[in-house]
Amino acid sequence: MEGRKNVGWGFLFLGLFMAIGFFLGYMHDLAPGREKWIAEYAAGTHFEIRVAHAHGALFGIINVAIGLLLLKLPVPAGAARWISRLALAGLLMPIGVLLHALFGLPPALVFLGGAAMIVATLWAGWAALRLTGAARAG
Repeated sequence: MEGRKNVGWGFLFLGLFMAIGFFLGYMHDLAPGREKWIAEYAAGTHFEIRVAHAHGALFGIINVAIGLLLLKLPVPAGAARWISRLALAGLLMPIGVLLHALFGLPPALVFLGGAAMIVATLWAGWAALRLTGAARAG
């Protein structure tokens, strides 16, 4: 049953990266030294954590959408399996951004995950458009 893992992991990532958003809000509004944090808004680690927050939440939502598509529409099994796996691999992108921001790791996961998510999203759209009228009504 392709799609179930996408829905589950998608919601987990959405929740995790929403929590990172709360951290960012705390650092901006309440933390001691918040003036320095605000001054560094568009640079360095702060910027990269914001990028991870935005993409982690977005990629979580995309995984939920792809998972529901795969659960509800009669996408051929082989295509469904690859779309699901690629969308899950896309979650490596925001993880890669965090690892790069916090530990200086090379951004390989960022590009790998981003490319996987692009392919999964385009393939899912194409698969949905290719369904016949009877399959869409089902």
